[in-house]
Amino acid sequence: MDAVTLPLILVLLLVLGAEFVNGWTDSPNAIATVISTRALSPGKAVAMASILNMVGVVFSGTAVATTIGKGIVDPKVLDLISIAGAVTGLIFWSTLTARWGIPTSESHALVAGLAGAGLASGGFDVLLWSGWQKVLLGLLFSSVIGMGGGLVIMTGIYWAFRKAPPTKARGWFRYLQVFSSAFMAYSHGSNDGQKFMGVFAMALVLGGVLPSFQIPFWVILLCAGVMALGTVTGGWRIIKTMGYKVTKLDTSQGFAAEMGAASTIELASRLGIPLSTTHTISTSIMGVGAVRRFSAVRWGVTGQLVTAWILTFPICGAISYVLVKLLRAVA
Repeated sequence: MDAVTLPLILVLLLVLGAEFVNGWTDSPNAIATVISTRALSPGKAVAMASILNMVGVVFSGTAVATTIGKGIVDPKVLDLISIAGAVTGLIFWSTLTARWGIPTSESHALVAGLAGAGLASGGFDVLLWSGWQKVLLGLLFSSVIGMGGGLVIMTGIYWAFRKAPPTKARGWFRYLQVFSSAFMAYSHGSNDGQKFMGVFAMALVLGGVLPSFQIPFWVILLCAGVMALGTVTGGWRIIKTMGYKVTKLDTSQGFAAEMGAASTIELASRLGIPLSTTHTISTSIMGVGAVRRFSAVRWGVTGQLVTAWILTFPICGAISYVLVKLLRAVA
């Protein structure tokens, strides 16, 4: 094992910075609906999300981390400069969009950054189709299955509680939504937290600290803790967009959206599929709103979200590509 060097320390700090940004800008998606329906106060919701994000990272295994660390780009062409370029693009883009209150996908930002770094290092041949298949599957999960899950669960709730007094039903779902929000926070950690564990471990291998790719338990704990710290900061502009601007939600609708999204994310995590938790909860909210009536969804707002999602791939990939080329030129 080689000695820990300054370049390695700087890259590891950048990876942790990306994990912090992920907790700050992505975790609010897990609690936006529970805050908007007032099932929980903002302070309690953030505290719960911070804890369960960390629990999700620690106890969810490493299947997604392995996909990110070994399956997106051929590890042989990567070095510490590549990792630095990949996560810098993510930090820049996610911070910028968060200032506008637009939730973007750190998952897509990360794989786009890795792709940009890989292209700068070895061209298209270094991209691994096996890993990109899982990324494409993640797009299917987050869009079709996410929306379908919210729609089906909401339809079932309307049918099951069609004879129940509205005030009584709202009272039940006030408590049920606390559970669904907790499940959503846990599932976010189980998928998103793993991605940065994979990049962190990859940097340790490239820096000579680890002899081969593996996820030490201390890396799991470190990434979990940093994500929890990021979550504590709140991400209030994103909470406002997700909880209030896409569609108006009551407690039953918030429950349906969270259960649909969290179930989809958990299934993907078990299959080692990296998906966007942002996309998943967003489309689930859209599905829930569309059950009430199609016009209940503010499609102008969703159009802005989709535009940001589409731009994530080229922007983060380009930032990573250019940065890697520049750093190699001066290194």
